[in-house]
Amino acid sequence: MEPVTVILICAIALVVVSFFVWVCSRYKKCPSDKIMVIYGSIGKNKDGTNRSAKCIHGGAEFVIPVFQSYAYLDLTPISIQVDLRNALSRQNIRIDVPSRFTVGISTEPGVMQNAAERLLGLQLSEIQELSKDIIFGQLRLIIATMDIEEINTDRDKFLAAVSSNVETELKKIGLRLINVNVTDISDESGYIAALGKEAAAKAINDAKKSVAEQERDGSIGEANAHMDQRIKVSEADSIAIQGENEAKMKIAMSEAALKEKEAEADRIATTAEKIQAARALEESYAAEQAAEQARRAKEQATLDADIIVRAEAKKKEMELEAEAEAEQMRRRAQGEADAIYAKMEAQARGVEEILKKQAAGFAEIVKSANGDADAALKLLIADKLEELMRVQVDAIKNIKIDKVTVWDNGQSADGKNATANFLSGMMKSVPPLQEVFGMAGMQLPEILGKPLPEATEDKAE
Repeated sequence: MEPVTVILICAIALVVVSFFVWVCSRYKKCPSDKIMVIYGSIGKNKDGTNRSAKCIHGGAEFVIPVFQSYAYLDLTPISIQVDLRNALSRQNIRIDVPSRFTVGISTEPGVMQNAAERLLGLQLSEIQELSKDIIFGQLRLIIATMDIEEINTDRDKFLAAVSSNVETELKKIGLRLINVNVTDISDESGYIAALGKEAAAKAINDAKKSVAEQERDGSIGEANAHMDQRIKVSEADSIAIQGENEAKMKIAMSEAALKEKEAEADRIATTAEKIQAARALEESYAAEQAAEQARRAKEQATLDADIIVRAEAKKKEMELEAEAEAEQMRRRAQGEADAIYAKMEAQARGVEEILKKQAAGFAEIVKSANGDADAALKLLIADKLEELMRVQVDAIKNIKIDKVTVWDNGQSADGKNATANFLSGMMKSVPPLQEVFGMAGMQLPEILGKPLPEATEDKAE
């Protein structure tokens, strides 16, 4: 066998063995004190949603490379010191309940899933803080539903309520309650201490009463003995009577002392009860006052917010209306400017067309005059002759001759009267046709009038 073939076979074998070892390393075993959480591509739940994680407690599981990964949750119990302060009881008395809770991650299937979703990756201190918040809330809730007497005397009921409520909430994050230990319960007002003193006073009074009863029985026995002795021995009558009286005095003194102690105990208990009731009322009134102030502040803030919101809305509305009106005015002005521009442009085009037509007409007139511009000008003036004559006539046609009054002293040197001179001067003020034609370089036809001598001389020259 050639060396190259041997090397190739060894390489293939090494690759196969390495792959087998790598695959075996992906088969993970879960220790008994931990929960193995496999996450990644796990599959789907019964309702069709993606499964977030798979929890295993005890046993082993193959972790698919690339598609899956794993982590561990520690099952070691967690001890949490909960020092609850100023918890309000049903009697509106604030108490302190120092306690210690022991919790741990649950191994129940559904609760394990909650732990994998909410606690995976958290440090021990973070889990303790999260659990402490839940325990604080439930303790306050339970204390608010119980009297101090129930919490102080019936500890089993209190612990059962705490265990039930706290464990229900802890299961939501994947924990279970292992143990609850309430060390002591106290209050700032001294109500619990007063209850203890009351119980101690009652026990002392019961003991004194028992002693008194025993003394009374002993006195009665002693009196009976004296009575027997007095019956039997007449000489001892006086001594027996004296002993009896002394016994009665002792009994009276004992009963008086007992009644005094009982009255003192009743007075102390009544005073403590009234003091606690007064403090409870005071705290209740203070709480109601604070709540009323908070409500008043909330209503004032709501009112201020409503006024500000309405003002802001009104301001925005006015700004929008102003902008809309300004935009409308700009568009109207733009439209008017466009209309004026279009009108002026149309007028300019009309004037341009008229001038073009006139120029074309002038060109045709010059063309018809065989290119003679003077002849063409004469043709134009001849065309306007009628209008010129009408202008001359219109200048004096509205004058009412019969209304003209001329003051004069008679005939003038040329034989004309004042009226004739007035009319002749007025007619001279109108440019004669002969002069108009002369300025145009033309000669008025003889039928319309003879040429002026000056015009004839100028022409001759």
